[in-house]
Amino acid sequence: MKDLTQGSEGRGILRFAAPMLLGHMFQQLYTFVDQIIVGRVLGKEALASVGASFPILFTLIALIIGIATGGTIVISQFFGARDFKKVKRAIDTIFIVMAVSSVIMTVVGIRFTEDIFRLINLPEELMETAVAYFTIYVSGLVVFFGYNSVAAVLRGLGDSITPLYFLVLATVLNIGLDLLFIVKFGWGVQGAALATIIAQGVAFMVAVFYLNSTHELIKFNLREFAFDRGIFKQTLRIGLPTGLQQTFVAVGMLALMRIVNGFGTDVVAAYTAAGRLDSLAIIPSMVFSTALSTFVGQNIGAGKIERVKKGLSRTLLMASAVALGTTALIIVFKTPLMGLFTTDQEVIRIGGEYLTIVTSFYLLFTGMFIYSGVMRGAGDTLIPMFITLFSLWIIRIPFAVFLSQESIDFLGFTIRGMGLGPEGIWWSIPAGWGFGMVLSFIYYKTGRWKTKSVIKAKVEPATVTR
Repeated sequence: MKDLTQGSEGRGILRFAAPMLLGHMFQQLYTFVDQIIVGRVLGKEALASVGASFPILFTLIALIIGIATGGTIVISQFFGARDFKKVKRAIDTIFIVMAVSSVIMTVVGIRFTEDIFRLINLPEELMETAVAYFTIYVSGLVVFFGYNSVAAVLRGLGDSITPLYFLVLATVLNIGLDLLFIVKFGWGVQGAALATIIAQGVAFMVAVFYLNSTHELIKFNLREFAFDRGIFKQTLRIGLPTGLQQTFVAVGMLALMRIVNGFGTDVVAAYTAAGRLDSLAIIPSMVFSTALSTFVGQNIGAGKIERVKKGLSRTLLMASAVALGTTALIIVFKTPLMGLFTTDQEVIRIGGEYLTIVTSFYLLFTGMFIYSGVMRGAGDTLIPMFITLFSLWIIRIPFAVFLSQESIDFLGFTIRGMGLGPEGIWWSIPAGWGFGMVLSFIYYKTGRWKTKSVIKAKVEPATVTR
């Protein structure tokens, strides 16, 4: 457990974020390696089929992961206040909620998989492969939720190192099983899905053994879990807006996927590969935001509001420096990076176009996420939800349609679009980030997020700065 209420703000956040950053990188390697092997061994059609599955998966899990984020914040604030009895109750409650949710999402995912693929206009030649991959993948949601519950709880307690060890184990195992199932056994995309499920299951079992053997506050025993309705309501108050925000993002990804699917297999494959590189590149900003949320939660719980402002400025500086470096690297090496996934030159060209446009605006994404991290850590998750809703559905999706299409039918009227093709979709992404960044900054400056804490610490007016 790491106490973030003492010492240097910048060093504390960096030390907390560093192992978490590595952990997220290893977690992304699950799908990164899957898609490299699938694309190189099975071809661009298989790559496109696998890529089309992830917006649907994200839609299924987004709400629950958001609620778990709320639980992490509740735990961090109780831990900052040194109320260890409520810390234990909060942990039990999160485990129970995640277990029940995983079963429900598995049933829903398997039942409606093909319907959702048709809803997003997936090219017919990709349908069979995409359904086969997704059906197997979604069957492993129980272990996926189980592992992520453990990781969320440990992060709330300030421990970002232990989850990293479990992820390293799972990633190495996943790579080995990918090569075995796809290259050696020839099981196709089903082998990639199965490899991921087994790797996540092993990580979860090792995590449970570790907790039961060594941890003071966490004991994973189903017979001793106790559900606390009051803490669950607090978790929902904080986590539900975040979950809804994540759901808006997920449904927005489905909407974008539908637009992308209309341009054919090459564009879908390019979007899949470039999007995977993009997902890796934005991890540092997301991790710094998560670390800052825990930092803010602990310091508000301890009544140290002044440290929050210092932590924000240090985090913005660190995350922005990483974003600029990432932008330069990707733009310079976009062609060989795309070549990791496919040898098809048209797919590589389209993916390079995506990377050039989107990565040039990582600073906007970074600022948006960092300011949102302060609000979430304080327990103010409703406004970030509305900001995301506006940025995605009022800016990004309409821009994607308007910029990419020659004409748009809307309420019986035909509207002339820009007709930029896939490039118009790529430009809509930084457009949404820009509006999100501006709105997040404006709300942060109002200072209203300071009143949303679970722990009502007494703070002298003189210490409150805006």
